[in-house]
Amino acid sequence: MRQNNLNPTEKAHSYAFLLLKFRLRSEKELYQRLKRKNFSPQVIEETLSFLKEKGFIDDRVFAKAWAESRIKKPFGPRRIEQELNLKGVDKKIIKDRLQKLKKSYSEEALIKKIARERIEKLKRVDPDAARRRLYAYLLRRGFSPDIVSEVVSQL
Repeated sequence: MRQNNLNPTEKAHSYAFLLLKFRLRSEKELYQRLKRKNFSPQVIEETLSFLKEKGFIDDRVFAKAWAESRIKKPFGPRRIEQELNLKGVDKKIIKDRLQKLKKSYSEEALIKKIARERIEKLKRVDPDAARRRLYAYLLRRGFSPDIVSEVVSQL
């Protein structure tokens, strides 16, 4: 089937499937991408309803996959929460996902591992400056300030 012969709803479905082929997306992300392609609100709504009904989009599944991929980067829970918020995932889903995530790994152990690796790169830097840089780096990655402070002071 050629793209030109499709009605707007079929074109929207086709475009949404193309996007989903590359990675999972939140409902809001798909909405924004379809809107950017100038599909009408009605067509977008029909497409999103179809995709949800058939199980192609589910913000719970998306949040789980996103959190698991980001923790491997490694990013902290605060950063993951911020990213999921930006992707339009419901706050309850985010909270639930982060609680489950925190049970499956130790934030402190992860921070220690990253800090040890990072400190190797900062060997030639003044110790106070290295400590500040390490602290700022870990905060940018989304880790808890309390735990970061504790780990950095131990090192």
